[in-house]
Amino acid sequence: MAEQESKKAEVETPVTQPEKSTHETPTPVAEVYDPPEEAVVEFAPMEETTSIQKVTELLEEKFEEEDLSKDTFDKNAKLARVETEKRMSLIKAWEESEKCKAQNKAHKKIAIIEAWENIKKASLEAQLRKIEQCLEKKKAEYTEKMKNKVAMIHKQAEERKAVVEAKRCENLLKVDEIASKCRTIGKPPKKLLILL
Repeated sequence: MAEQESKKAEVETPVTQPEKSTHETPTPVAEVYDPPEEAVVEFAPMEETTSIQKVTELLEEKFEEEDLSKDTFDKNAKLARVETEKRMSLIKAWEESEKCKAQNKAHKKIAIIEAWENIKKASLEAQLRKIEQCLEKKKAEYTEKMKNKVAMIHKQAEERKAVVEAKRCENLLKVDEIASKCRTIGKPPKKLLILL
């Protein structure tokens, strides 16, 4: 522990930056890649040979620590993945439930509209049947009246025919009587002579 603290103390010494040129604007490292706090290692200015050795030692120690923490990281990642899947499945179930509710509501409204339509159609059909029955009744009445009028006219025509036939028979009888008288007397009828 003491070695690590001393190494961290060496590493955490402030870094002096060279003067920036006005022509080039370098992009800060934090903007390009922002690694997690565990992986960030700050370097102090060192000599070339010793600094490379120290850096490799520090990196090796850091990787060893990361290997130990990988198991906990994997567990945390798995737990996070399970939580995410759980949330997603809840969201999906809610979505399906809401869609089902919307469909059921729409089907219910459509059923109500169809029932209303059927009731209105039945009402109009009943009115139409009532009107048709009324018209049929009036037609039957008018037909009966017309048949009665036709029968009356036929009866009157028969009566007139009978009167004409009776007059014809009567005239024929008169002619036969006059003809028989004329035969018995031997003289022609007086009316015939007037016509000649």
